[in-house]
Amino acid sequence: MTDYTLIFGAALLLNVILTFRSSDMYKKVVASKNGNQNQNNQQEEGITKDNDTKHTALLKKYLLVYLLATFSDWIQGPYVYELYSSYGYSPSEIAQLFVAGFGSSMIFGSFVGGIADWGGRRMFVMVFAITYAASCVTKHFNNYGVLMLGRLLGGIATSLLFSVFEAWLIRAHSDAELPKAYLSKSFSWAQYANSCIAILSGLVGQEACKLITLQPALGMSQFYIGGLVSPFDLSMLALICCGLAASTLWEENYGETATEDDGNDDKSREEKSKGRAKWYDGLRHAWTATIQNKDILLCGIISSLFEGSMYVFVFMWTPMLKGFLETDGAAAANHRRLGEGGADLPFGVIFATFMVCCMAGSSLFSILVSKMGVETMGIAVFGVGSFAMTIVSSSANGTMAFLGMLLFEFCVGLYFPIMGTMKGGIVPEDKRAAIYNLFRIPLNFIVVFSLLKEMTPTNKFILNALMLFVATILQLVLTKRRRESTGASYQRVEQSTESEGVV
Repeated sequence: MTDYTLIFGAALLLNVILTFRSSDMYKKVVASKNGNQNQNNQQEEGITKDNDTKHTALLKKYLLVYLLATFSDWIQGPYVYELYSSYGYSPSEIAQLFVAGFGSSMIFGSFVGGIADWGGRRMFVMVFAITYAASCVTKHFNNYGVLMLGRLLGGIATSLLFSVFEAWLIRAHSDAELPKAYLSKSFSWAQYANSCIAILSGLVGQEACKLITLQPALGMSQFYIGGLVSPFDLSMLALICCGLAASTLWEENYGETATEDDGNDDKSREEKSKGRAKWYDGLRHAWTATIQNKDILLCGIISSLFEGSMYVFVFMWTPMLKGFLETDGAAAANHRRLGEGGADLPFGVIFATFMVCCMAGSSLFSILVSKMGVETMGIAVFGVGSFAMTIVSSSANGTMAFLGMLLFEFCVGLYFPIMGTMKGGIVPEDKRAAIYNLFRIPLNFIVVFSLLKEMTPTNKFILNALMLFVATILQLVLTKRRRESTGASYQRVEQSTESEGVV
């Protein structure tokens, strides 16, 4: 029988060790031993006290808005399917709702990013908050048409969540004239904090469901409050705070062209718009740039393959572990005795272990980024991810399958700061949000395919292993191309071994 608690403890210990190793405290200890050597290395990379101060201020206001947004997303996740099921909809009807959401993200996301580049990233963070909040409102209604509308709105909001925030951050770093080393630090911080928020949202959502039982309200037979709807109400509250925080803390930035920067900081918005791509040209220009630039194309395919495998993993880990549990009658009986409400797996412990491994991965990134380029790091991450999925698909017992899953989650923690840094150096600023949303088209196709295609969990994990293997080969090609490039086009954060602490 798999001892999930023991494995959680081991993962937590590993995370604590890696977090300390990547921390400012460890950096100070090493600096005190090495004298001025580290200070000289840091100054060569632009890591100074003034830049540290600017970066800290920027990171704080970014994380406040970003983490409110991710909290609103995380707290919904575990309850969407269960809410639809509690309303009495069949698995096929629920599948249609999920497909509609990903299809909406695929279709509307293809051009909403271009509009965000044109209209302003901060403005579209507020659009995200309003759209996603409206999607949460629909969860109160036991009406298939209203729920379908909510899924469509949620798809649009998801496209904005995974493009506009990152685009704003990269432009804000550029406007603050911070060295590229700080961008990797920001992505590592964001991924680590996001994992913490995921754990917090799980705990908060679970308690919120217990406050009031799901019941009709306002004298309407199709309008419900309490129970499984409560997490969506908390999500709405977080989204309201997210929109308000963005409107007050963030400066507006755009997908500006290279010709726009003439040194005049007092330009009006109308004058600035002359230097920006028109909103209706956003999709066309983004598509042209992606097709003509092989680095952008490779980056998009790689991110779609990895994130597609990540979504398939999210859908399939539960049936995979349940399958192993059912093959061991004694283990299944023991879990049922220990579980609450008939639960056969300790889902809270499992989810917390996944997130702890993600946190450990982001801490490892902050250590490795001082030793190797992010492209090279990506090769290892995708290769190990493919190996992890192979372990899961070929495991003879639940323990080995779970360990393979944790190895993959470790790769997830590494992936996001790696890909964020790579895209920051590859994707042109004037089309950034539009191209990021183009990257999500094949991703959403993979997700829709996995939802509609009937395959066993084992076969879907084999598919994941193949996708990640292809991603590894493409990353090798991309790394070679970037190394052959000249100057700043090759995105590498090269620092001394102990020059940075991230988390």
